[in-house]
Amino acid sequence: MPDLRKSRRGLKIVIGAMLAADVIAMGVYFSPLVGSESSRRTQIYQLKAELTKKTREVQPLRGMPDKIKLAKTQIGGFYKDRFAATDSDLADELGKMASQNGVRIQQARYKEEESEIPGIIPVEIEGSFSGDYLQLVRFINTLERSKMFFEVDGVDLAGEGAGPVKLGITIHSYLRLGA
Repeated sequence: MPDLRKSRRGLKIVIGAMLAADVIAMGVYFSPLVGSESSRRTQIYQLKAELTKKTREVQPLRGMPDKIKLAKTQIGGFYKDRFAATDSDLADELGKMASQNGVRIQQARYKEEESEIPGIIPVEIEGSFSGDYLQLVRFINTLERSKMFFEVDGVDLAGEGAGPVKLGITIHSYLRLGA
């Protein structure tokens, strides 16, 4: 017959160890180090809010390599569509817009400037034009709406009481390199 004393003693030791583990678990659960249930909930809500905020902050950075490739393609397309390949392209476009609006070119000076951006050369165009007031207004409007990039920087109007109005204008445009 098996010895029940040994089994009983082993069972008492196991039950005692389980009770000790329960006492320790309750002590940790109600300990001020762990905090109350409401403080733990508050901490969980704060951590969830912080996680949501961080997720929103990094959202624009997702897919960044693809966005960079797309931007480079778009920049190349913008340069090709909006910037002239040669000085003569700028002069042709300016002459075409002047003739479409009934404006006469008196003089135009083209001056290439130092480039801070690789692949393009800024060009300053100083021009003198003449025509009636309405034609000159349409000409400036056409410059600003042109597919080729022209930035009107300065305008000087002069004229007599009757007759053509003289327009002095400073424009900036760009040439693309490697066209």
